[in-house]
Amino acid sequence: MRRNLESADVVATLERLHARMAERFPNAGLTAVCKDLNEVARTVSRRARRIGRPYLLLRAAVLAVAVGAVALQVWAFGFVQWDRFTVGDDVSELTQALEAGVNLLILAGAAVWFLLGIEERLKRRRALADLHELRSFAHVVDMHQLTKDPTITNGEGAPTAASPKRTMTGFELNRYLDYCAEMLSLIGKLAALYAEHTRDPRLIASVNDVEALSTDLARKIWQKITVLSVIEQDGGA
Repeated sequence: MRRNLESADVVATLERLHARMAERFPNAGLTAVCKDLNEVARTVSRRARRIGRPYLLLRAAVLAVAVGAVALQVWAFGFVQWDRFTVGDDVSELTQALEAGVNLLILAGAAVWFLLGIEERLKRRRALADLHELRSFAHVVDMHQLTKDPTITNGEGAPTAASPKRTMTGFELNRYLDYCAEMLSLIGKLAALYAEHTRDPRLIASVNDVEALSTDLARKIWQKITVLSVIEQDGGA
């Protein structure tokens, strides 16, 4: 049994969703958004898998720098004439030599520590940029459903000059809202792909933020679907 979220399955589900939307709402702006999300999903899928792979060239460069730093320390200590220091001599020169060596060792260690974090920072920066794009998609989907008011389907109330055009039937509105909810759910799943391949706490926190946003926006849509269902049941009673 598979216990991990498969990127291919998420992309395939999103492609089927776009096909369904294109058949029912071929000229809708939401369908065009879903098409764009499909293209982004393929890129996200590839990048999410790359996060779990090591940057071998970068790691080799860091290893070379670390080995070079150690070799430099050994080489520097080799110039110190330890035999000329005796117990009775003034220890100030010995102290200065040791202090210089320790300072060099600390600086070399800090440099190596910085280089070791480059790979994680590069992966995090690329992933955060993708997550920001997914967050923007979630807000775009929410914008498309804002004017879809289920209470209009009962025929009560006269529209004003500034009212948006509402030509959908109750069934079409239900499907439209359901498509919005599915898109938001899949946006959350695309974000979750990054959490499958990393243990970076900052990146996982950003993934959780996108998932929480998608869930909150989808919850508002399902409230509309519930209201629409109640209106249709009352109308058929």
